[in-house]
Amino acid sequence: MTSAPPLYLQIQQHLLEKIQGGAWPAHHQIPPEEQLARDFGVSRMTANKAIRDLVQKGYLTRQPGLGTFVTDRKAESSLVEVYNIADEVRFRGHHYSNRVLVCEAIEADDEIALRLGVRLGSRVFQTLLVHLENDTPIQLENRYVNPRWVPNYLKSDFSVHTPNEILVAACPITDVEHIVEAVLVDQQTADWLTIDTSTPCLSMVRRTWSGEQLISYARLLHPGDRYKLRSSVHRQAS
Repeated sequence: MTSAPPLYLQIQQHLLEKIQGGAWPAHHQIPPEEQLARDFGVSRMTANKAIRDLVQKGYLTRQPGLGTFVTDRKAESSLVEVYNIADEVRFRGHHYSNRVLVCEAIEADDEIALRLGVRLGSRVFQTLLVHLENDTPIQLENRYVNPRWVPNYLKSDFSVHTPNEILVAACPITDVEHIVEAVLVDQQTADWLTIDTSTPCLSMVRRTWSGEQLISYARLLHPGDRYKLRSSVHRQAS
């Protein structure tokens, strides 16, 4: 015999059904906390928790003095944490897939050697993938991996596991560096992302460490009209 989920989760499920079912489209204003509390026979604090959690997960956004609204659910990643992009897409209730464009060992040029902390000409692994959400490209991932730390990287089945999953399983991430800028891309990159070369893109350079070891260097390109980056910090009041 299973127990019913907590009341705040029941409210969340109700809200998600409205959002994901299309009854509440992007920018739709949801009922206020007071109404949800009355409808579900709970305290306002319980209704607040349900809404707050969905705000943190990106489904809702609060506008002070106006109310709480459904977000446009544009694909997004965190600037603070490193998440598996496949999990992010599935969490939004969408279909994830990818296309592997490159999977090979190469010699490190000046930039790769500097970013990955290896000698010029060293053998490194490269993968180039297009990540898709509902068959629409949302990210081009060009990643270089130090084979010393992940020797079987190129043998991985990237249709089943993303590079992030493989690296985290082999070398748990302890430190991350992000550099973000707005860029325009060349024709080949635009073709891979199915955009025009005039479309602004977000470029994120990410380096990841496991302990003292620099594991990988990646350049992640996102079409600006399909993606956003998010950062949130929680501090205890003094």
